[in-house]
Amino acid sequence: MQVIGDRISILKKEDVLSVVILPTSDKKKLGLLFLWLFAWTVCGLIVFVNYFQVTDRSSKLFLIIYLSFWSYFEFKIARTFAWKKFGKEKLWIQSGIIHYQREMNGKGKIHEYNLDLVSRLRLLELNTASFADSINQSFWIKGGERLEFDAQSKNIQLGMQLTDEEARVILNEVNRFIK
Repeated sequence: MQVIGDRISILKKEDVLSVVILPTSDKKKLGLLFLWLFAWTVCGLIVFVNYFQVTDRSSKLFLIIYLSFWSYFEFKIARTFAWKKFGKEKLWIQSGIIHYQREMNGKGKIHEYNLDLVSRLRLLELNTASFADSINQSFWIKGGERLEFDAQSKNIQLGMQLTDEEARVILNEVNRFIK
């Protein structure tokens, strides 16, 4: 088994290649993300409880709009925290089929792609001047895939928030195995 950094492991056997990518190894940032989630939840609950004490119609409308935005971002923060805490990406190639899964707590749909219908894995280059690329590579976001391939007229992206070196090692190993 080959281990790349603290997040990635690659296992090669005669007819199987397995790649596992963990979302993070930084416990301090994960603790800060939890504090952010906790504070956001408390703030929203305080506003929600006070909604029932407000009698002015325009204030109630404002609180409904506020709580709508709050609930959207509560969902996004909770989803990101759960992914960073319990998630992992799995890619394995066996018997001419690529299997890809985003697993959280042992659950997650496995997507299968026939190797004959798949393009080579390629690196998604980051544009340093792009605000979207900068945000997607930040710790606080779930996303920022760095690798992609085309399968059955779909574009499949994987490898969330990998560094250039990590992405290139995975790219080389997978493409070498597919040959």
